[in-house]
Amino acid sequence: MIAERGGLLFPQITDVFPGQEVIDRTFINTWQDKKTVDAVKATGRKQLIIAGLWTEVCVAMPTIQALGEGWDVTVVTDASGGVSVEAHEVAIQRMIAAGANMLTWLAVASEWQRDWARTESAAELTKVITQHAGGSGIAFLWEQQLLNTPVLPTQADLAALPDAG
Repeated sequence: MIAERGGLLFPQITDVFPGQEVIDRTFINTWQDKKTVDAVKATGRKQLIIAGLWTEVCVAMPTIQALGEGWDVTVVTDASGGVSVEAHEVAIQRMIAAGANMLTWLAVASEWQRDWARTESAAELTKVITQHAGGSGIAFLWEQQLLNTPVLPTQADLAALPDAG
């Protein structure tokens, strides 16, 4: 199904989840869309992690409503952006006041990884960090080299990554 309104997503997102149905919706506040809420509830999870195009709209509206319904909501601040710095910051303040947690994408990824000994995901996270965490990615590679830890991708792995620039 090709979404015609609010559910149209970039291929960079849909390609990561090839079997996932895109929910075509018209509500500006995603949390007012019954199909979306039902799909989230069907996962059995109790925590939402939200990011969106406009912090003050796409993120704040569903975050505040879900918090009011008892959900544990974390907003990924650097994966969202407002129409201005002020709009983004005010929306973040508003969501914090409503009880939302704020994290950056790297903090979310690190919390999911939890332990570098979890080798089934460590190498993949290392690739993401070295490609997308700027100077932190370089510092991470240097630290891993100093510690001689096994999570470093090989030079061939790094060369196979698409150019981030």
